[in-house]
Formats: sequence, structure tokens, C-alpha cells
Amino acid sequence: MRSAVTPPTVRKRSANGCNKSAISQSIEHISLQRTAMKRRTLLQGMALLPTLPLLASQAPLSQAATVVPLDKAHSEWRELLSPEAYAVLFEEDTERPGSSPLNQEKRAGTYICAACYLPLFDSQDKYESGTGWPSFTQAIAGHTAFKRDFKLIFPRTEYHCARCQGHQGHLFDDGPPPRGERWCNNGVALRFIPQGETLPALRS
Repeated sequence: MRSAVTPPTVRKRSANGCNKSAISQSIEHISLQRTAMKRRTLLQGMALLPTLPLLASQAPLSQAATVVPLDKAHSEWRELLSPEAYAVLFEEDTERPGSSPLNQEKRAGTYICAACYLPLFDSQDKYESGTGWPSFTQAIAGHTAFKRDFKLIFPRTEYHCARCQGHQGHLFDDGPPPRGERWCNNGVALRFIPQGETLPALRS
């Protein structure tokens, strides 16, 4: 008589056991994604740090009276301006340092855009920066606009007339206290109106 053969024991795998490796991989993948997102957010925040002084400077400008942009063809501006002024204002050229008579201008008055005549700077904010270009500690609130300029190796903050978009110069953070700003302007892009004289009507 044959003895009963005991069938081999089949060990059942639980569903959780089969997927344990896959679940671990998924958790690890999600963790890596979260770490990458945090790192990316941190880098983006650090990239904004150099612009914080500029953003602080621009904050009051957005609260000032709105300047209505002037839509005028460049061909029309070319007829109104000298070749040197046109090259700076609408081709973003840069005049030679020390070439502007406005470097020596000491009188009280207002500096206006040489193209559309929008007032841009007050003489009380002008100072001698030693750079060879007319320099100011601040502009008239709301009368300038900004963009990033990548013409050189490092990015710079370009500013221009908020009305005609004529290029004026660049804004730096090495100015005198308390603002620490240096508005480095092309003299040919400005026109000086002495105190006591009536400001010209805006060009249309």
C-alpha cells in the first residue's frame, strides 16, 4: 500500500509583497521630484536677488501718474533729431564719455527727454559721478521704464523715456547714499531747461 504523498506547500505571495519594490521605487521617484522642485525654486529665488534693489526702486514708479505712450514712427523722429541724438535715443547707441556739455551744467532746472520733451530729471538730483556722463540719483517718478540689456557679458538695467521709449542710459547700484543709485545718462538724449523758463509742450 502506497503511502499518501504530501503535496508540496505553495507559499502564496501577497499583493503587497509583489509590489513592494515598485512602491519603493515610486516613493523614491516622488522624493527626487520634490527635491528637484525645491532646488529649482531656491535657484529662481536666488536669481532674483540682484534685481531686488531695482524692484524696490521701481515700486513707487508704478504708483505715479500714468504716462500715455506716444506712438510715433522712427522715420518721423529721424527728421526731428540730430543724427547723434537719433542714434542714442532710437538705436541705443552710447555717446563718448566727456562729450556732453551737460556734464558741466550746474544751474537749477529740469532735464527733459530730447525727443518728446517729457521731464525726466530734476537738477537737484544730478551729481558728479566721475564717469564722463551726466548722472542722477533718481528720476522723476513714473517717467521712465526699464528693460534688461544683454549687450555686454553681464546683464544691465536699461532705462528709457516712458512716453516715446527713447533710450536714455543705464541704472547702476553704485550711487551715493541714501538711495545708492546711479542713473547714467547720455547727455545728447536730454535737453536742459533752466529754472524760471517755461517747459516746452510735449511733442505729439
